[in-house]
Amino acid sequence: MDWGVKRKVADARRCAKRSKRGMLSEITMPLEISIRESEDVTIVDLQGRATIGANTDLLDFQLRKLTASGVRKVLVNLAGLTMMDSSGIASIAGTYVGLTREGGSLKLLRPSDRVREVLAVMRILNSIPTFENEAEALASFRLASRSATS
Repeated sequence: MDWGVKRKVADARRCAKRSKRGMLSEITMPLEISIRESEDVTIVDLQGRATIGANTDLLDFQLRKLTASGVRKVLVNLAGLTMMDSSGIASIAGTYVGLTREGGSLKLLRPSDRVREVLAVMRILNSIPTFENEAEALASFRLASRSATS
C-alpha cells in the first residue's frame, strides 16, 4: 500500500472514531422536551442538549407543532439545558419571530450560566425577554395581554 492510501485510510478511521463519539454523545445526551400549561401560556421544559442534529430537529418540530396548533404564548424553560449551539438558538429565534408576527410572544426562563453565555454572545438576550422566576415570567404574559387590550 502506498503512503497516500495509508494516509487516507488513517484519516477515514479518525473520522469514524469522531463520528462514533458524536453519535454516542447524541445517544447519551438526548434532548428531552416536556410541555405543560399555565392558563393560556404553554411552557416548554428542555432537558439535555440543544445542539445540531436530531436534538434541534426535535426542538424545531415541537415548536412548529405548537404554533401550528394555535399556541400564541410560549415560555421556554432552559433550566435543564446543559448546552445550546447556534442551531438550537435558530429554532427558538425562528419561533419567536413567527409568533411575534402573528401577535403572540415567546419568552425564555432560567438559562444556565453556559447557555446564558451563548445567548449573550449571539445577542439573543437583547431581543427575547428572559426571566429567572417562573411566576414573574407568567405574569409578564398577563401584563402584555392587558396592555394590548387597553
